[in-house]
Amino acid sequence: MTVRSVPTHDDAITLGILAGGEATRLGGRDKAWMSRAGNPLVLALAERLAPEVEATIVSANRNAERYLSHGLRAIHDRVAGIGPLGGIDALAAACQTSWLLTVPVDVIGVNDCLVRSLLAAGAQGAWAEDDNGPQPLIALWPAAALREAAAAAVASGDHAVHALQSRMGMAQVRFSGLCFGNLNTPDDLDAAGVAS
Repeated sequence: MTVRSVPTHDDAITLGILAGGEATRLGGRDKAWMSRAGNPLVLALAERLAPEVEATIVSANRNAERYLSHGLRAIHDRVAGIGPLGGIDALAAACQTSWLLTVPVDVIGVNDCLVRSLLAAGAQGAWAEDDNGPQPLIALWPAAALREAAAAAVASGDHAVHALQSRMGMAQVRFSGLCFGNLNTPDDLDAAGVAS
């Protein structure tokens, strides 16, 4: 899952797939291993973004052996019960490149300009907005700054990802005509052709 087509070391990106949620609206089923067109969502996303990143890690609090059997490293939350910030914090701690790209495992539509558009937004990082509105978990983070800011957010008790991004001065990048898609209900699964 590792491809080295990133132009310079300073621009090297680690893909951090957010797959640690409890999926309560889906009865607790592990979204990462639901399949679309015969391919598990986590593997499809990793394969889709592999040409643009140097490494891939997954925020996942279960099924670590299953990830490993597919060449993926699962990272457990260091702090439980704080939502997506727990996964972002854990991914930041494990990231060994200058940038961390976070993408939820249930994102269905990733366009060709996602990474370069976020990277072009500047050194403070950026998060996406699509036609459905803000998508703060689809974000490109400067890893060193994120490690410090995430630790401070965890300590302060302010676990809102959008608040963290605001404190870090991250830019918003609008993707017009695009819906990344999220799978939160059985109807969402049916509409996306996802089998559990």
